[in-house]
Amino acid sequence: MASAYEISLKNKVAFVSGASKGIGVAIARALAAAGADLALTARNGAELELTADEARTSGVRAWTRTAELANADEVMALGDAVLEEFGRIDILVNNAGLTFPQTLLEIGLGEWNTTLNVNMLAPLLLTQSFAPGMIERGHGKIINVSSRAAIGALPEHGAYSASKAGLQLLTQTMAVEFGSHGIQANCIAPTVIMTPMAEQVWKPGPATDTKLGRIPAGHFGEPMQVAEAVLFLASPMSDFVNGVTLPVDGGEGAI
Repeated sequence: MASAYEISLKNKVAFVSGASKGIGVAIARALAAAGADLALTARNGAELELTADEARTSGVRAWTRTAELANADEVMALGDAVLEEFGRIDILVNNAGLTFPQTLLEIGLGEWNTTLNVNMLAPLLLTQSFAPGMIERGHGKIINVSSRAAIGALPEHGAYSASKAGLQLLTQTMAVEFGSHGIQANCIAPTVIMTPMAEQVWKPGPATDTKLGRIPAGHFGEPMQVAEAVLFLASPMSDFVNGVTLPVDGGEGAI
C-alpha cells in the first residue's frame, strides 16, 4: 500500500483531457512524476505536445491526440484510438471544460449544447469507452473535475453550473454502479485556480476582492493543488473513497 509520503502509479495508464493548459498540464505533470504512462488530449496540438514532452522527462510514455470534445463522434473515436494504442486505461481524468459567460436570458442553444457536450457528455462517453475494461480487470479510478459553480450559483454561468452539477450526480451514479467492481469514481470541485485564463478574468478589483473575501485561505488556488488532489484520488490511498465531491477551495465551502 502506498504511504502518505510515496505515491507510485508505475505500470498504470492514465487518460487526461484538457491537457494543454493550466490544470490539465499540472495533472499530467503529477501523474507522470508518479510513474503513470499518459494518454493526453486537447484541442491545441502544439501545446499538447509540450505537455507530453515534459511528461516524458519523467521516463514515462506520453501519447497525444487532438479532439473536439463537443463532438460526440470525435470523443468516441478518441476512446477507440486510446484503447488501440494502450489496450486499457486505469485512471480516467475528465478535466476538460469550458464556459460561455451569459445570463440565463442570453444563453443560446449552440452555447448550451456545446457546454453540456464538453462538460458532461464527453466524460460519460469516455467512461463508456474505458469503464468496461476496468470492470473486467476489477480496478480503476474515474476522476471528474467539477467546480465550485456546481455547488453554488454563479451569475452568467447558468449552463456551466448546470453541466458541472450534472457531472457531480453522474459521478455519484458511476460510484454506485461501478463500486462493486473495484472502481472508485470521484469529483474535484475547485474554486478559482490561477491559470493564465483565470488571471484574465480575476483581475484586481471589487469582484475579485469579494471572491477572495469568501475564501478563508485568503488567496486563489494554484493548478498543482488540484493536481495533488487528483494524484490522491488516482492512488491506492483512495481505495475506500467513492462517490464524493472533494472541494479544493481554501475553505470557501465552509462559509
